Amino acid sequence: MRLIRVHVEAALSPGAHVRIEATAAAHVTRVLRLGVGDAVTLFNGDGADYPARIAAVGRGTVEAEVTGRTAARAESPLAVTLVQGIARTERMDLVLQKATELGVAAIRPVATARSVVRLDAAGGARKLGHWRGIAIAACEQCGRARVPEVAEPVTLAIHLAAPTRAARRLLLAPESDTSLAAEAAGADTVELLVGPEGGLDDGERAAAFAAGYRACRLGPRILRSETAAIAALAILQSVAGDL
Repeated sequence: MRLIRVHVEAALSPGAHVRIEATAAAHVTRVLRLGVGDAVTLFNGDGADYPARIAAVGRGTVEAEVTGRTAARAESPLAVTLVQGIARTERMDLVLQKATELGVAAIRPVATARSVVRLDAAGGARKLGHWRGIAIAACEQCGRARVPEVAEPVTLAIHLAAPTRAARRLLLAPESDTSLAAEAAGADTVELLVGPEGGLDDGERAAAFAAGYRACRLGPRILRSETAAIAALAILQSVAGDL
């Protein structure tokens, strides 16, 4: 039986009545074709799932009654922050979706010298809302009850200047003699930096190393940005025992 999960921006507790609106309500009624009495699972990012029943359906809204609370078990023991060079729309969307499915704790989009996509303040705000929507949808699909934090896009220089709590800061570099798995072994927090389509330039790589990043390699081939991010996250989670 497929579990239907819906993210809501509301406090949840057994017995509460929650209104689902806009796109989420349309998905429940028009796409999933659910009606009064049907079961759904709600989550709001607090780490728990909330079984519920649809109590009423209105024009553009769905009311659900929460019937319980269960602790979700889909989180990784490794807290990974993906620092992703902003890529073209479809590639960036793919990275956001798969990174969420692979259990990242946070995603930091960064603008680099070779980023094809350039965002002003308004464009950055629109992209941020779009990216967060992708992360939420991925959580609904994969069973996560904590939505990874998707930060506002900043330049790589600003990110590098900010403090970090990561035990390891890792930069993918094909020329490195050390594997990603070896560098990540034993860490409980990792910050992974992946460049955009054109990679990082020499100055950005030097700045990253000065900020404490270590070079590591995935294998003998040079991968596309989106492939590298997904493959690296899979390796990190495997090392942590999450896959």
